[in-house]
Amino acid sequence: MAWKSKHPAGSVRQDHVAGEVKFLVCVGHDPHSRVAVHFACLRALNSGGRVALLHVLPPPEFQHWIAVGEIMREETREDAEALLRTMAGEVQERLGFMPEINVREGAIGEEILDQVDEDGNIDILVVGAVPGSEGHGKLVSWLAGQLAGKLNIPLVIVPSNLTDEQLRNLT
Repeated sequence: MAWKSKHPAGSVRQDHVAGEVKFLVCVGHDPHSRVAVHFACLRALNSGGRVALLHVLPPPEFQHWIAVGEIMREETREDAEALLRTMAGEVQERLGFMPEINVREGAIGEEILDQVDEDGNIDILVVGAVPGSEGHGKLVSWLAGQLAGKLNIPLVIVPSNLTDEQLRNLT
């Protein structure tokens, strides 16, 4: 997949408001996603910015029984939507407004790139990271190894072991 930016380096988006930053937070069913959301909310609050949430569903696997596969796919989507409703509620509590919510299906890296490219207003990508002693998260490892060179926006990796006070100090 060739990366094509709608906004070449040095260009200014016509709909961008100076100082208003849009944070895209990749979320999953893990504690480090909550820390990443908290970080993005604090940064948005301090900068007059916005938050968008993204959850990527894995691509469907071949199922011999199509009906069973469709039921599993629907359950996975419902689970993702429930996760995003919960996270969106937390964002609304912190910021006073609902974030944008995005659910995509496919290879996680490609879907992140596509979301950034299709939206065109995302300024910063935020992901949570597992503390070093607990190993590396699949997403962070992939982002560091593959995606970072294809992104045309900053990537912020937020360690999940940061305290609320540390998060406030950073933002």
